[in-house]
Amino acid sequence: MTDPRERLFSRFEELGIDAVAVPYPAHRTVEEGKALRGDMAGTFTKNLLLKDKKGRLFLIVAHEDQDLDLKTLHKRLGANGRMGFAPADLVERVLGVMPGALTPLAVLNDDRGLVTVAIEAGLMDADQLNFHPLVNTESIGLEPAELVAFIASCGRAAVTADLGGMAGVGPLN
Repeated sequence: MTDPRERLFSRFEELGIDAVAVPYPAHRTVEEGKALRGDMAGTFTKNLLLKDKKGRLFLIVAHEDQDLDLKTLHKRLGANGRMGFAPADLVERVLGVMPGALTPLAVLNDDRGLVTVAIEAGLMDADQLNFHPLVNTESIGLEPAELVAFIASCGRAAVTADLGGMAGVGPLN
């Protein structure tokens, strides 16, 4: 099976995760997504691929409205020096998705284990977290424990950390 989306849903099935894909208009930014999603249930995230000074890659999963301080984020994650955005071609090469479809589920495509997934600790209290299933024309909802189990099934442990606080952000659910 070579189709990444088929592999993704096959993995969900193996893990006993009932992930239903909901059509979602294509978009590239959080702001565009907010305007297009209507009244979909769940907590929405922003997902960023960052790299530190040594080239280590971190896929950040934060609440869509959370501000992240890239000047101090490395200290919270044990990264080497300040972090910056990974270029689009690196996102595609390592995770096999276009930047507008970046999702922690793309670690399924990271065969070399180059990416560390870092999840904002406050998201772990949500009832449902919404992600693109490797394409930005659909969304799926997972319980936080299902996300962690999925990441573990890809041979790694997610890092859960306070990524800068949730001040000013409304309820997560």
